[in-house]
Amino acid sequence: MFHTNDAAADECSIQRLIRFLAKDGRTYYGDAILPPGILDIAKATQAHVIKGDIFGKHDITDQIADVRLLLAPLAREDVKTVRCLGLNYEQHARELKMPLPKYPVLFHKPVTALAGPFDGIPVAAPAREVEGLDYECELVAIIGKEARNVPESEALAHVLGYAVGNDVSHREWQLKRGGGQWALGKSFDGWAPFGPGIVSSRLIKDPQSLKISTKLNGKTVQDSSTRDMIFGVAAMISFLSQGTTLLPGDIIFTGTPQGVGSGRSPPLWLKDGDIVEVNLEGIGSCTNKVEYTSSKPKL
Repeated sequence: MFHTNDAAADECSIQRLIRFLAKDGRTYYGDAILPPGILDIAKATQAHVIKGDIFGKHDITDQIADVRLLLAPLAREDVKTVRCLGLNYEQHARELKMPLPKYPVLFHKPVTALAGPFDGIPVAAPAREVEGLDYECELVAIIGKEARNVPESEALAHVLGYAVGNDVSHREWQLKRGGGQWALGKSFDGWAPFGPGIVSSRLIKDPQSLKISTKLNGKTVQDSSTRDMIFGVAAMISFLSQGTTLLPGDIIFTGTPQGVGSGRSPPLWLKDGDIVEVNLEGIGSCTNKVEYTSSKPKL
């Protein structure tokens, strides 16, 4: 999936897929070039340009472009759906004093919620009416191969790779103004920044052993491991694929660990100007500023 043909899979596989604005003014997909010992894709300054269909036939070229700005790792036209899981970390469910779910708790975000790893988090007028703006660091899985009725043992073979994201949420709109549905409080424009790139599932063979964290204005507020997930990535993909086809370009936000603002006493709500950094081991960080403006994500 991350290569030009099966025979050359190991030699030609993309390791760290990025989408970026280059210094020549053009937007490319690329395979990030990182300095020795560096795993944070956010630090990429160059990439091999990729030509073709990232979910199908493509080539990693010898052309090297300088990165001016990392964008959302997938262009909007390459995204099919944005699925999200709620209450998927055991300690998070316990901090909210909620029972552990027997089945994955699924909701969706619109593609317009997606944003890049350094975009501002725009807070529209309705979300400024009352406090309740919250952060949620999450492992994000990207489907690379169509999946339907997939057994758990084969589920990870359908994953293109992994990123880190922030499921920005407004608890008032999520829990009180949404008519029992969560989506209204999670679907504002730019409220799903993710990136800084997509690390191949060939590099991350076990998505359940990664450190995940959030810093708010430089202070750590979430610090956990993906091993605390109630439904691991393989289990959730298998479950979601039963009778429902998952397509290349489907994005799955897999839930957040403990430490969210709404789980604290008193609550810790995001404010205008706050800097939120979400980090996932082996992938890197997204750093986004809360902006009480009408700024739009740089998709």
